[in-house]
Amino acid sequence: MKHNDIFVRLWKDYTTRNPATQKVYDLFCAEGETVMNDHIAFRTFRSPLLGVDVLSKVFLKNGYEFKGDYHFETKKLYAKHFEHQTDPDAPRVFISELLVEEFSPFLQQTVKAWIGQIPVSLHDSDELIYAGNISGIPSYAVYEKLRAESEYAAWLYVNGFCANHFTVSVNGLKKLDTIQKINAFLKSHGFLMNDAGGEIQGTPDELLEQSSIRAEMVKFSFVEGEFEIPGCYYEFALRYPDHDGKRYSGFIAKSADKIFESTNFYKK
Repeated sequence: MKHNDIFVRLWKDYTTRNPATQKVYDLFCAEGETVMNDHIAFRTFRSPLLGVDVLSKVFLKNGYEFKGDYHFETKKLYAKHFEHQTDPDAPRVFISELLVEEFSPFLQQTVKAWIGQIPVSLHDSDELIYAGNISGIPSYAVYEKLRAESEYAAWLYVNGFCANHFTVSVNGLKKLDTIQKINAFLKSHGFLMNDAGGEIQGTPDELLEQSSIRAEMVKFSFVEGEFEIPGCYYEFALRYPDHDGKRYSGFIAKSADKIFESTNFYKK
């Protein structure tokens, strides 16, 4: 499978599960913009069966290489980012994992049981990144209890494996060419921006500015019935050149820390 085919499949699933993301894309296109992906992100639990190093295999097989790693001490996360070796237009891939061992026995046991439900055939399969939640119908009571410890864990418990977000490359836009313009444009169309720590993360001096919409509330089936919880979100990234004139290609941990909160539960 070519890397482009991977992203086409992920995009179809992402927009089908989260209609608001397709609306954002369509609004940009209606403005005459060509939307390119800066990066795409995944979430997982730290585990030898399906941690970052397992999820990244499909990308490494398709021309990607490791570029950097990141630590998020408050949220107890670790992440790696990957870039394609020969295709400069291929999106970066950002994969994070929850450091399960640093949480309560309840969370650890819940995750262990969740992983235990995943068919062994998927553990080392290229299909894992598309699998969604294959651990049975979740419990809303468990979801709420997980949320008290980690919004990330709760989100992953229900959503499973999928593209957590795609990211518009603002550098490729002509009209909506600043994060400020994008935020104002989306708010004028009724979208809620993630304002954790402010609507814009990063500065030109840090060579990367980012913003994101809040994940839309999506209906999920739980053991207790249907409930709405946050699905996936859309992000926007503007990269600046360094002293050598080369555009910055990495990520800033303190900015990403706030972007993670785009999937935090909220009341409409």
